[in-house]
Amino acid sequence: MSDRTPVRRFRSRDWFDAPHRSDMTALYLERFMNYGITADELRCGKPIIGIAQSGSDIAPCNRVHLRLADRIKAGIRDAGGIPMEFPVHPIFENCRRPTAALDRNLAYMGLVELLYGYPIDAVVLTTGCDKTTPSQIMAASTVDIPAIVQSGGPMLDGWHEGELVGSGTVIWRSRRKLAAGEITEEEFLQRAADSAPSDGHCNTMGTASTMNSVAEALGMSIPGNAMVPAPYRERGQMAYETGRRIVDMAYEDLRPSKILTRESFINAIKVVSALGGSSNAQPHIVAMARHAGVEIRPEDWMDHGYDVPLLVNMQPAGKYLSERFHRAGGVPAVMWELMQANQLTTDVLTVTGKTLGENLQGREASDREVIRRYDQPLMERAGFLVLKGNLFDFAIMKTSVISPDFRQRYLSEPGNEGVFEARAIVFDGSDDYHHRINDPSLNIDERCILVIRGSGPIGWPGSAEVVNMQPPDHLIQKGIMSLPTLGDGRQSGTSDSPSILNASPESAAGGGLAWLRTGDMVRIDLNKGECNALVDEAEIARRKAEGAPAFPESHSPWEELYREKTGQLRDGGVMDFALKYKQIAAKTPRHNH
Repeated sequence: MSDRTPVRRFRSRDWFDAPHRSDMTALYLERFMNYGITADELRCGKPIIGIAQSGSDIAPCNRVHLRLADRIKAGIRDAGGIPMEFPVHPIFENCRRPTAALDRNLAYMGLVELLYGYPIDAVVLTTGCDKTTPSQIMAASTVDIPAIVQSGGPMLDGWHEGELVGSGTVIWRSRRKLAAGEITEEEFLQRAADSAPSDGHCNTMGTASTMNSVAEALGMSIPGNAMVPAPYRERGQMAYETGRRIVDMAYEDLRPSKILTRESFINAIKVVSALGGSSNAQPHIVAMARHAGVEIRPEDWMDHGYDVPLLVNMQPAGKYLSERFHRAGGVPAVMWELMQANQLTTDVLTVTGKTLGENLQGREASDREVIRRYDQPLMERAGFLVLKGNLFDFAIMKTSVISPDFRQRYLSEPGNEGVFEARAIVFDGSDDYHHRINDPSLNIDERCILVIRGSGPIGWPGSAEVVNMQPPDHLIQKGIMSLPTLGDGRQSGTSDSPSILNASPESAAGGGLAWLRTGDMVRIDLNKGECNALVDEAEIARRKAEGAPAFPESHSPWEELYREKTGQLRDGGVMDFALKYKQIAAKTPRHNH
């Protein structure tokens, strides 16, 4: 028997030491023993620690966890816990069609049922690819048992002919080079392959690195966890320490509800801005917050995140990749810099059992070319800009990727800085875009804005990363590498496009993009946070009466259910009915026989 006393009785005891139901105890124990585990292990009073295994052959970004799980188990055993590894729904951003966005809520629901319905006292959440982090934290909040995040880590830096090539980012940049005739299709493929040289998720500050950094900023992982590259020895050491720590958390009853506060989410928003993080952080942070019972308002992105400077010199907003960022100090060094500028709430609790401020002591950056000082940033005011107008109630724009060329062409008119007007070119989904972008009859020039609709949670379904559209080939060949873009879907966190995206409500839900037409003038005022089509109200009413554009039918049961239950990106794209379920592990499910 364990000689430690938990703060709260371990829920696994209701299975393996069921009061007054020895028949049920026998039933629960019996089949576990058929692979060699003993009844004494399960009945000794030690905590049963789940390992939510997100790695598989079909999820290469997380596949490293198949190896790391052994180190997690070793840490759990050495600290006095009983490890139990189980699979979770795989999510692979690059390959899942029609979009991996469908899987975040599906993985969330599956993990909730596993954590609630099985004898698990605490859990290690293994994360990596974009949506594995939010889906697992969302589930941990709903169930509310002690939980800790173990990231798989990014890939090693990619190199092509002596040039750093970052995963994802190289795709968007090479696509433009191909259109300009600067590279062949064979070189395009080689550049992509060279950007992914090892185990791990994106080595850029795409959504994967952003969301693992967010987990650390929220206090849900051991400091330094997010950016250790997957092949480094420190990754296995981190897994071992994570395994050890979750056992103590089980005894301490240190649950997500004690860590995930409004203050911790505001900290995370600021960290994303300082990192030059992915625009996908917006729906994911909102989703995690809502499942934790915390309100994150649209204005919070402006009130708390917009004025934060860009401190990390990492693609796509900067130059370097994850290895050098890790060696420079990683996320703790960025948070240390924010702490010195009084930008963080430091008395929030973390999985270490200490406050955030205690965790950050002595974490100053060692490489100032990669992690800048707060008063010497790469860019001032580098957070997300929130916009609204007659086309949508909410959209965001990632400002850290506004290039000098884009700023000069669109945002620097004397006396009218930050304001521009452009002629809309409207596409119904990405197939329409790829089919017509080079159509000369559209007469696309540098004073146009490319608009894509039908790409939100309902219209796609799932919301697709298609808003980062590139200009037609003839403009790229003239040296114009980007046009303003707008859409009701998302874009890859690895993209360097300053798009207006996540527009809510989407066109399929009756949003303004449904009535926008090619040739309409659109006015964007970044100073006021407004985006409006310059169309007469009577004409707008006439177009609304025509109804929204058609979108593809559902092709699977989950697509149909997803469309029925999932809300808009403004509100995190969550299933609203699920929000009422909180801290459900407080009541053990009834017996099954």
